[in-house]
Amino acid sequence: MSHTLPILVVGAGFAGATVARELADHGIPVKLIERRPHIGGNAFDETDAHGLQVHRYGPHIFHTNAGRIFRHLSRFTDWRPYEHRVLAEVDGQLLPIPINRTTINRLYGLDLDEAGVAAHLESVRVPVEHPRTSEEVVLGSVGHDLCEKFFRGYTRKQWGLDLSELAAGVAARIPTRSNDDDRYFTDTHQAMPAAGYTEMFRRMLDHPLICVELGVDYLAGRSLHPARHVVYTGPIDAFFDYCHGPLPYRSLRFEHEHLAGTRQYQPVGTVNYPNTHDYTRITEFKHLTGQQAAGTSIVREYPQAEGEPYYPVPRPANEALYRRYREMADARDDVSFVGRLAEYRYYNMDQAVGAALATAGHLIQRFTGQGHET
Repeated sequence: MSHTLPILVVGAGFAGATVARELADHGIPVKLIERRPHIGGNAFDETDAHGLQVHRYGPHIFHTNAGRIFRHLSRFTDWRPYEHRVLAEVDGQLLPIPINRTTINRLYGLDLDEAGVAAHLESVRVPVEHPRTSEEVVLGSVGHDLCEKFFRGYTRKQWGLDLSELAAGVAARIPTRSNDDDRYFTDTHQAMPAAGYTEMFRRMLDHPLICVELGVDYLAGRSLHPARHVVYTGPIDAFFDYCHGPLPYRSLRFEHEHLAGTRQYQPVGTVNYPNTHDYTRITEFKHLTGQQAAGTSIVREYPQAEGEPYYPVPRPANEALYRRYREMADARDDVSFVGRLAEYRYYNMDQAVGAALATAGHLIQRFTGQGHET
């Protein structure tokens, strides 16, 4: 393939934009195409008709323990410190999630100290030595009652599956605490891009060696985009024309609403509804952005089976199917597959950036012979 051709990056989300910028910074021309009419992937944010910044595809809260990832993104944005807090509506109360001392005491009318909460959780948990499912993880952490109140209904709505049908790793993402820490995340770095995600992506892609084309569907016309190499961040099963059958993804429908005259709709950024309503959660964006306004903008999330793929569904059968596609991908030296959809991984944003930096490093070494430091 001619060295005069650019490397083609398919997708302008975290994975694609990160690879594109790294390659360009090392002197490699990049053409980036994106099916949607905007950059930023699912992290895309915009100012709504009422002047409030909203996340079109649901809340994206940046958090990481990886200093190098945070430093890398800091090249393209200033940050607004933000620690996300989530409440769950259970038995008519709004209670902290992850479950902590406040959750236990308020739910059961107790007055336990930290040691007392730890003892309570120890008394109700149903330990499994090698948990294989999310149900076994949750029961081993908080026991039957808390499992039913906080987890089973939410999981059924979110995934369309029972806890017993999901891989252990899904529930393992949510900790349980015996102290009063009510932060959803405990990572070293927790912040929001000060001017928003879209502006961060705009700066990331602002490079003379990067050409961006929006509204272009790569899979509908691959021959239209000759390239030295392709970096593909879309669904891996679609790339291979579903030859082994479609990989299951979970989708979402977002219902945005502006509440004029309501200064604050809820006490924290996100409220979960594990057992009531068809939606899983409501997010109020002013908590995330720090904006001040007389009204407020919220979004409700309705999980669904069909639609834009958002979440790979973590089950052993799905992982086995993915491995068949992965074998096909590994046999290609003209395409690199990276990102949540291309790797069928439930990546957080920082993990997607980390995977993209690794992919970019391999390509830089391959096409320039340069070592790669980030």
